[in-house]
Amino acid sequence: MKPWLHVVGIGEDGLEGLTPATRAVVEAAEVLVGGERHQALAEGIGAERLCWPSPFDALIEALRARRGRRVVVLASGDPLWFSVGARIGRVIDPAEIVYHPHVGAFQLAAARMGWSMADVETLTVHGRPVEQMIAFIQPDQRLLILTTGADTPAQIARFLVERGFGQSRMTVLANMGGENERRFEGLAEGWSHVVPPFNTLAVECIAAPDAALLPRVPGLADELFTHDGTMTKREVRAVTLAKLMPMRGALLWDVGAGCGSVAVEWMRAARHARAIGIEPRADRRAMAAENALALGTPGLELVEGRAPAVLAGLPAPDAVFIGGGLSAEVFAAVWEALKPLGRLVANAVTLESEAMLAGLQAEHGGELVRLSVARAEAIGGMRGWKPLRPVTQWSLVKR
Repeated sequence: MKPWLHVVGIGEDGLEGLTPATRAVVEAAEVLVGGERHQALAEGIGAERLCWPSPFDALIEALRARRGRRVVVLASGDPLWFSVGARIGRVIDPAEIVYHPHVGAFQLAAARMGWSMADVETLTVHGRPVEQMIAFIQPDQRLLILTTGADTPAQIARFLVERGFGQSRMTVLANMGGENERRFEGLAEGWSHVVPPFNTLAVECIAAPDAALLPRVPGLADELFTHDGTMTKREVRAVTLAKLMPMRGALLWDVGAGCGSVAVEWMRAARHARAIGIEPRADRRAMAAENALALGTPGLELVEGRAPAVLAGLPAPDAVFIGGGLSAEVFAAVWEALKPLGRLVANAVTLESEAMLAGLQAEHGGELVRLSVARAEAIGGMRGWKPLRPVTQWSLVKR
């Protein structure tokens, strides 16, 4: 089918900032779609005007209903970088779409800051939980963040201060490329600027000597999690995540999630990784939700119930961790649901569950290991080793 839908990136300089060919496409539109800002940037065009519908998902049906007409969607900057263009392209055949890129907020902000794009983390909290940026707070890390409004920089400043990064330098860049471009600078500690709602935030993370170190490599300290003592301990968790192999956009089922430590670390370890925690106890689901917010994974989905009954209807996983409630029925259900090349890891601490893992491994293959960890602790005026409970771990890949 011949392309009928154009997705056009536009900046604060409006039609004047477009190439002649792209401007001609906009001026010839029969239907012009975009927010109020975008519509104002394209004044004087005699097209049907369609603002973002509510809910936003209705946009796709609104576009499809106009198939065959010359439809132009206006988006800020690069329409395929954290923008509406990618969302449209996931549900409408890309062969029907022509994308017209524009210099986006990240490129403009990097140029204003004099930062190399290759050396920064780019992320968005626009219309998403702001807490997700917490996972990116690292010493000497530079962040470019598409914000969700005027209050976002102050929220991020608070996250930085709470984690010992109060001396981090923050720069808010508003209305870049337009006549009203503005710049606000300051430290996270003491940030008090009142900024325009449409802005991009640049952060240079500077750690104090006592700052919290929260690497994205699995194995966060146990004390960083709210828990009731029943959790996958740090050393075992690191090995568990290595066998689960977090990957970009991949989905984990954490069966018997407890305080959510494995699911949280899975989501931190890879960009856009997703996780569903299945946990019957309300108090532990509450702890998991608290940990997800505190450690930068607010997208963790928590499901009440017990496997295997509660698994029906969940999206197919790329990896499964069984940390509690192991049974032959649970294994059969998750193995059936697991995608090809999916990874399964099950940990056991009781003799009964260990025997079950040995039987499953004999039947299905995979790797069976026993993990023994001891930590040095004080014994009177001296020190000695205090062993943790051994864990038997079974892991395999579905092929």
